[in-house]
Amino acid sequence: MRAPLLRQAFARSPYATAEGRRGKRRLGLLALAVVVAVLLSLASFTSPFSLAELRSFDYLSTFSPPPLPKDGPIIVAIDEPSMAEIGTQWPWPRALHARLIDALRTAGAKAIGIDVIFAEPSADPENDIALAAALGPDVVLAGDETLIETPQADQFVRTEPLAAFVARGARTGIASVHLSGDGTLRQVPGYGDGFAAQLAAVAGQPKQPISRMALLQTFGPARAYPTVSYYQALDPGQFLPNGFFHDRVVIVGLSLQNAPTLKAGGADAFATPFTVRTGHLVAGAEIQATIFDNITRGLFISKAGQGAVIAAIAFGVLLAGGVVYRATGWSTTVVSLAVLVLLVGASYALLRLGHIFISPIGPILAYLSVVASQASLDYATERRSRRDITLAFSRYLSPALVARLADDPSQLKLGGERRALTILFCDVRGFTTISEALKDDPEQLTALINRLLTPLSDIVLESGGTIDKYIGDCLMAFWNAPLDDPDHASHAVGAALEMLEAVERLNADLRREAAEAGIKARVLKIGIGINTGDCVVGNMGSARRFDYSVLGDAVNLASRLEGESKNYGVPLLLGERTALLSAADFTIAELDSITVKGRTTLSPIFTLLPATGAAPLETHRQLIAAKYAGSLTASSPAFAELERTIPHLGDYYRLLRSRLP
Repeated sequence: MRAPLLRQAFARSPYATAEGRRGKRRLGLLALAVVVAVLLSLASFTSPFSLAELRSFDYLSTFSPPPLPKDGPIIVAIDEPSMAEIGTQWPWPRALHARLIDALRTAGAKAIGIDVIFAEPSADPENDIALAAALGPDVVLAGDETLIETPQADQFVRTEPLAAFVARGARTGIASVHLSGDGTLRQVPGYGDGFAAQLAAVAGQPKQPISRMALLQTFGPARAYPTVSYYQALDPGQFLPNGFFHDRVVIVGLSLQNAPTLKAGGADAFATPFTVRTGHLVAGAEIQATIFDNITRGLFISKAGQGAVIAAIAFGVLLAGGVVYRATGWSTTVVSLAVLVLLVGASYALLRLGHIFISPIGPILAYLSVVASQASLDYATERRSRRDITLAFSRYLSPALVARLADDPSQLKLGGERRALTILFCDVRGFTTISEALKDDPEQLTALINRLLTPLSDIVLESGGTIDKYIGDCLMAFWNAPLDDPDHASHAVGAALEMLEAVERLNADLRREAAEAGIKARVLKIGIGINTGDCVVGNMGSARRFDYSVLGDAVNLASRLEGESKNYGVPLLLGERTALLSAADFTIAELDSITVKGRTTLSPIFTLLPATGAAPLETHRQLIAAKYAGSLTASSPAFAELERTIPHLGDYYRLLRSRLP
């Protein structure tokens, strides 16, 4: 009688109807979309993600860049021809710079920037006197600001020109720049007295308001700006066209004709977005010219804030959901290619037309993650054979329940009863990382999870519990149904301890196997939440498909406790009623009172301790009481004592102390 009955129950399953399959698929797609959106939103706060966004800025901002602004700065290069012509080793006599300033001023330059730092007196005081005499309010001299980091403190050191030079009216402009984490110059310096900003003031060109995350718009590779050699600027009448410097801003600095490569490096040269295309660095003088045009003409690009990045990720998820909502197939690939082009094109258009940069990396990753995952799920669903209902029941329910259902077919119907239950949730920590590491070997991932869930499931069933469901790597079980169990709380807690021990045994096996194979071992960790309360238990679902399951607020709290366990540095958290019912059999310690999602009242949370003396337990209780009273501080000596006497809660004490003033 048992097999026909279960086959009849299986016929009611949603797997037997297209409508049921579609409904399940849509729910799965919704869950997938939410998970992808949340995970990528969290990832967007990390440095690798930010650097990937900036790298996409390099390619987009240098694709068909805007033309060089008209009447922009002219570069006077301290270059190889000048060194050969002048015949003097660098640094050159400062009297030579005085001659250059006089020549440029005579040629009509309206502002002169010297991107060389004159912070120390030269060996010949006459040279300093000559340079000071040539300086005036139309000249900007370079300064520097450096962050010196030591174990004791971080200190900004500001280097400025000699006071005698500034006294003649010359301005000081900080020529320092900020490099991204990959060593590339992209950001507009935020100095109010920056070198380019001071040049703009001298030239009478007002500086445009700059956003906090302004990125430089570059106009070409090295030597994109009009550049002449130093020796030519010393005598512009002989070497240059008439009026070449008239009413122009001039920047003097090192600028080698053979642009140094990224690999070789170079003096006063930096990687810019164009470096990804050319491999060459750009001279500091040309960098200052680029900054000048960005801040005076408002050409800089404003990087979108984190909210816009998350919104772009959500947009990518929504696009993917629309594409795969009904089904996936070969047409999905074609549509996806068009969508990817659309996302990149939209980012480029916003950069060019709106001067706002939102990287396409986030929405592209979101779109591909949802589409690829859903396509994989659809493929797996198509290949999945229908499970025999008896086998399914024997895996998820205790043998007693399977026998009861087989002996009494009337129980295969909707309905339930109210009773006190103890509910357990167990979840694998870091399962996403493990899944990603084994993404190319799904069989190994399946085998690993089965090796974990099999002993955990056996422990639940052997302790009289009922497995409600598996949710990926999560196991949900409950005690005191369908059969009565007066000690259900203690049995659940005892099962949790055995589950933790089983994981340790499995990890030992995994380490041994990894050592034999010469590979890195994969260590598994689990988090467990247990709560006791009144619930409704019975056959839940629809007329077509139902499961023997449990509903109630106590279930929600048990689930939240499992999720909170990692935030308290312990593998197991208990609800208040579970702690009270099992206190006679185990050593219980209170940790906190929290408000979990979906509830408005405070819920005390507890954990288990190994055999511990009365004195450490009393110290722990006093610490928790001080925490509740608001008098606990990070400097409390109780922390050091408890970390020594109750090492099992060492992580919890360290986490608690880190959150205190």
